[in-house]
Amino acid sequence: MRILAIETSCDETAIALIEASGCLPAGRQGLTTPRFKVIKNEISSQIEIHRPYGGVVPFLAKREHLKNLPLVFKKIISRLNAYSLKPDLIAVTIGPGLEPCLWSGIEFAKEIHQKYFPKSKLIGANHLEGHLYSFLLSQKTVNPKSLPRRQAGQILNPKKLFPAVALIVSGGHTILLLVKSLTNWKKLGETLDDAVGEAFDKVAKMLNLPYPGGPEIEKLAQHGNADAINFPRPMIYQKNYNFSFSGLKTSVLYYLRDNPKTKKADIAA
Repeated sequence: MRILAIETSCDETAIALIEASGCLPAGRQGLTTPRFKVIKNEISSQIEIHRPYGGVVPFLAKREHLKNLPLVFKKIISRLNAYSLKPDLIAVTIGPGLEPCLWSGIEFAKEIHQKYFPKSKLIGANHLEGHLYSFLLSQKTVNPKSLPRRQAGQILNPKKLFPAVALIVSGGHTILLLVKSLTNWKKLGETLDDAVGEAFDKVAKMLNLPYPGGPEIEKLAQHGNADAINFPRPMIYQKNYNFSFSGLKTSVLYYLRDNPKTKKADIAA
């Protein structure tokens, strides 16, 4: 089964063509031993556009999606035409995300479905489920020699993976799940305020570092002392699996106010 996937939940315009396989059981929908191969993946980043603002501006992001979607799709459809391929399924992100951005992708998916692939099925996808399932993608870019022997060339068998605990960490979400199967999971905990990615971006802005903040703080932290400042670690004594990061972010703000001469590298570390 070939899937054409469209993602516009935030500040990147992405379209991919994916081959899915793995024993479709008789009379049932879905794959029992799913395997996925990325045939072609095209991404248009908006980092440089949002960098001056220190974060994503939704309506600027929407404008860029509207401009970039046809350009990115042109690269994908050239591959489809070259091999006389048509997708069996068109999947588009319908949430969660920035509403103006989501709608740009949804309307584009409906347009190409009607114009190019009317026989394909069109469905909406939750992009956090995409994060959860990303472990099923092949790891061709990884050097097998760098992996433990049991992982090199390993074909994942979902029946042997579960139950498992999954951690989803993205710009806007931090969620801990108990995963009983590929279609059955339960939320154990989540952030009660800011997500990790937002905390990184806000602290980077306090330190006058460029957006996105995570990579910049990581680079700066290599030159700092992680034991120099004892920032709080909230909720570690709570009897639940939730997270909280707003207090840490506020603590950095007050520390910078009261200790303006502290090495930024130590704060990052």
